[in-house]
Amino acid sequence: MVLSALLCAASVGWFRRRYWGWVFGTTIIAINAAGDLINGVMGEWLKGAVGVAIAGLLLIYMTRSGVRNYFTAK
Repeated sequence: MVLSALLCAASVGWFRRRYWGWVFGTTIIAINAAGDLINGVMGEWLKGAVGVAIAGLLLIYMTRSGVRNYFTAK
């Protein structure tokens, strides 16, 4: 239930183009990538590699200046 509330808050900030929503969304994706990396190290290398690749591409996109500048600091 807590995770659902956090994801809901991140989506509200994201769709309202708030800087905190961008930070929150980027942090969630980074935590997901770290979890996928741990899965890969623990033996589920295919699942971990696919997860890290997808999350990594999302992070590259989300941290580009054009995307980051789309969000306002309010």
